[in-house]
Amino acid sequence: MTPEGESASAGGTADAGASDSAELTDDSDPGFGISDFGISAGVPVHAGGAVAAPRPHDPRFELAAVVRRITSALVGANLEDTDINEATASLVEIANRLERRAGPGRRRRSQPDPAGHPQEFFPTSPVVGFANPIAPPVVVESVEGGLDGMAWFDYQYEGPPGCVHGGVIAMVFDEILGAANIAAGSPGMTGTLTIRYRKPTPLRTPLRVEARCEARQGRKTTARGAIYHEEVLTAEAEGIFIQLVPERFLKIIEQTAEGTDVIEQVRADAIRLGFAPPPRVED
Repeated sequence: MTPEGESASAGGTADAGASDSAELTDDSDPGFGISDFGISAGVPVHAGGAVAAPRPHDPRFELAAVVRRITSALVGANLEDTDINEATASLVEIANRLERRAGPGRRRRSQPDPAGHPQEFFPTSPVVGFANPIAPPVVVESVEGGLDGMAWFDYQYEGPPGCVHGGVIAMVFDEILGAANIAAGSPGMTGTLTIRYRKPTPLRTPLRVEARCEARQGRKTTARGAIYHEEVLTAEAEGIFIQLVPERFLKIIEQTAEGTDVIEQVRADAIRLGFAPPPRVED
């Protein structure tokens, strides 16, 4: 944990390969004017739905919730070794079955809908994703100029005794500031993220989070956020986000992607948004 009042800075410039804070929704329709790599063909200045609950038709939400319970029990519950061994054997069978039945490649990513609810921007995010078992998850909703939300961190997010790990706090800020920018029509990749830890953030208690998109200058967007326990400010952050040049991002993906399917999806996204020419058709 960073001592009270000290600052910590994370991240680098976007030209060096800014961090990918975005995970896309699984909607089959890719027709939204935004991508997950900080470029946009034009999105609403302010958008947002009215319901913070996850989509009921996605079975991954229920499975992720169960895995969260298991993780919390493993980290914080007073269990006998025999109970842990029995659970391990059962979970090995489940993992083997899922891996056998999985199709080739990875699940396809599609674009977040900036006109929808911000909880749905990134359903597999490690912060707000109901489909990701390592997400708390933080529950967010749109407000004028950004997002407000609530968080509750269980044992698996503990750093100092009884407190949320400082790195987890940084991850939360990275996500909610980026999502606030999307809701405000200024998507971008994280360039720098500066955090000030004001007080220890307590574990296993309701916390209030907020994020605001404050200003845009050229390709740079500034956003600020805060975490409160009741009315006490425990941490605050400022982030600078960069709207990437699509050609540069495509080159980064071509160098780092594990498979051609990811490269082709990013290239198709850039073509759809008008940032790359369509492939030539040979006569």
